[in-house]
Amino acid sequence: MPRRVLTGRVTSDKQDKTITVLVDRRVMHPLYKKFIRRSKKYAAHDEENLCKVGDTVRIIECPPISKRKTWTLIERNGQIVGSADEAAKEIAEHHPAPPAPTPAV
Repeated sequence: MPRRVLTGRVTSDKQDKTITVLVDRRVMHPLYKKFIRRSKKYAAHDEENLCKVGDTVRIIECPPISKRKTWTLIERNGQIVGSADEAAKEIAEHHPAPPAPTPAV
C-alpha cells in the first residue's frame, strides 16, 4: 500500500527534531452540499531542525518514531530535504505539490 503524502503549514517548531503541521482539507457537507474546511495537526520528524513557523511542507507516512510521531518531513518550501530517504525523494518526484492558490483581485 502506498504511503500517504500530505501538504501543510508548520504551526510549531519548539520541540527538538519535531514540527507540528496543520493540514487543511475541504469536504462536502452530506446534506447541504456546501464545502467545509476541516483541519488536523500532525507531529512530523524534522531531523535537521530546518523548518520554521509558516513554512509550507510535505510530509510522508513512516513507521512510528514515538507515540504521536508517524510522519517524516520530505519537502520544505518546494525543496527536498537532505535527510529524506530515497523512497521519500522518489515519492516527492512522483507526487508533485499542488499549485499555490492565486490571490483574487
